[in-house]
Amino acid sequence: MTNKTLIDKLFGAGAHFGFKKSRRHPSVKPYLYGTKQGNDIFDLEKSVELIENAKTVISDAAKAGKTVLFVGTKDEVSRIVKDQAQGISCPYVTNRWIGGMLTNFSEIKKRINRLQILEAEKASGEQERKYTKKERVLIGREYDKLVFNFGGIQTLEKNPDLMVIVDAKHDTIALQEANDRKIPVIGVVSSDNNISNITYPIVINDALQASVAVVLNELTTAYETGKSAAKASA
Repeated sequence: MTNKTLIDKLFGAGAHFGFKKSRRHPSVKPYLYGTKQGNDIFDLEKSVELIENAKTVISDAAKAGKTVLFVGTKDEVSRIVKDQAQGISCPYVTNRWIGGMLTNFSEIKKRINRLQILEAEKASGEQERKYTKKERVLIGREYDKLVFNFGGIQTLEKNPDLMVIVDAKHDTIALQEANDRKIPVIGVVSSDNNISNITYPIVINDALQASVAVVLNELTTAYETGKSAAKASA
């Protein structure tokens, strides 16, 4: 896809619309084209440069067999983030970021292990044989809660090597923990975000589903390309 085509796609998705100028974080100023009726407008040529840079990063990560974690718990984008991550078999957090997911991963891993045990017992029919009806109800509730909180990260054995966060201001704890663990972050962010603590920012409208979908599709396609290149060389 040429840069012109991608710019057209972003423009059609409304990716150029930022928030009110009063909400602007100074760090995004270099990526603005101007303002219209009090709203910031992004320079999509610069946005595309940021996307292309992030595509190279995520493709290289896939080529090296690294783990990429997708994060986006905001209602407007959580479904898109989940679908895109599942499409390339990557772990994701789209319901709720539990404090300590990265900084206290050993404890989080215990909860993941518990979820896997319950799933195995359920699949084998062991729960039916082992527990009373009342106990199964309680276990069912525990299982549902574990799936809600950790269902998307069951494949994680350690901290990820790279993260993609949609709206890092909304998922600020995830970004803080990534920075604490020195995990690079591709951040799909709007004009209200501080991009100085994001390794690879992509400045576009992060609230419109169509806008986020265009960017995530670019990233996941690049990931698949990297993965395919690794298989070919192997």
